Amino acid sequence: MPLPAAQRSEIEPFYVMEVMRAAEERELAGVDILHLEIGQPSTGAPRGVVEAAQAALVSGDPLGYTSALGTPELRGAISQHYADTYGLEVPPECIVVTAGASASCVLAFLACFDQGDRVAVASPGYPCYRNMLATFGAEPVDVEVDAGMRYQLAPELLEEAMPLGGVVAASPSNPTGTILDAPALSRLAQWCRANDVRLISDEIYHGITYEIDAPTALAATPDAVVINSFSKYFSMTGWRLGWLVIPDNLLGAVERLTQNLYISAPTFSQVAAVRAFDCHAELTENVDRYAQNRRVLLDGLPRAGIDECAPVDGAFYLWARVGHLCDDSKALCAEWLSELQIAATPGIDFDPVRGREYVRFSFAGSTADMEEAMRRLERWHEARG
Repeated sequence: MPLPAAQRSEIEPFYVMEVMRAAEERELAGVDILHLEIGQPSTGAPRGVVEAAQAALVSGDPLGYTSALGTPELRGAISQHYADTYGLEVPPECIVVTAGASASCVLAFLACFDQGDRVAVASPGYPCYRNMLATFGAEPVDVEVDAGMRYQLAPELLEEAMPLGGVVAASPSNPTGTILDAPALSRLAQWCRANDVRLISDEIYHGITYEIDAPTALAATPDAVVINSFSKYFSMTGWRLGWLVIPDNLLGAVERLTQNLYISAPTFSQVAAVRAFDCHAELTENVDRYAQNRRVLLDGLPRAGIDECAPVDGAFYLWARVGHLCDDSKALCAEWLSELQIAATPGIDFDPVRGREYVRFSFAGSTADMEEAMRRLERWHEARG
């Protein structure tokens, strides 16, 4: 009899990846699919990054391991990014380069929380927070948020969830795209400090904002652990590169964890990513396209009978209620994939309780794809009567 998998592996799947796999299977069969499921820019890395990568490949440098904390050049460039973008002095010594934001989450959760620690996460929210915490033996505490609170955590909600050892906040949020403005973020940080609760701030969608900017938690408190990434704004998903900003008292713990779990982030990616901070003109063009796509969905979804959506302050997602169209968003997304060749993500990925009534659309792709998806959904709605 085969030996069983470890019990800690019994976690919920990341459904968006299952949707993507189903879409890819149809594409292999020759079907053209409109991808509104995956949070991945349709553009590649900026030209400056590609040029730096090409130079690294022909330089003869063996591109071996780096320090577990990252190359001094990249840590220095990230430090300068905080000065240029937020007007903050963040010492390079407090920055850890990671193998993507997912690795940042792993390192942050392991460094900050012990088994049994209760950690609040927003629902709807990114499912991997919940799944990772559970795998590591912490207790994820789902805190339901809704339109009335702009789908963000607030002190009054956290009071009801006490006792807590930590809070994971995301701004802009996945799946809703909402932002914690500076006053709201300050209130949250002050509450965490007053209650000895660790604040972890996921800021991987910073740079992709519309009407308002997204402040960093580091402006509100030096105690925050901040997660960021080169995947979203910098359009470098497959390069698997992110970073952490951590208080200096956590540096030793995170370094030891990195040494043992990852050795170091990919050297090739680190060398190239230094140039990413010189490419804002090109990256701004990407954000302009996301803004155009956002408008296409906000205008088009109501014509498809989908008119209840979260505010979309940032990121490239639209969280839409579809409960009046179905009682199972997973089945609805399967129908759209089969009949309309549109891939979208069922809300159960982000909210296990209420997600059957919601769908997340990603508008990170081309504007032409977004326009065509809206035409197909409108025709589908008309055909339903």
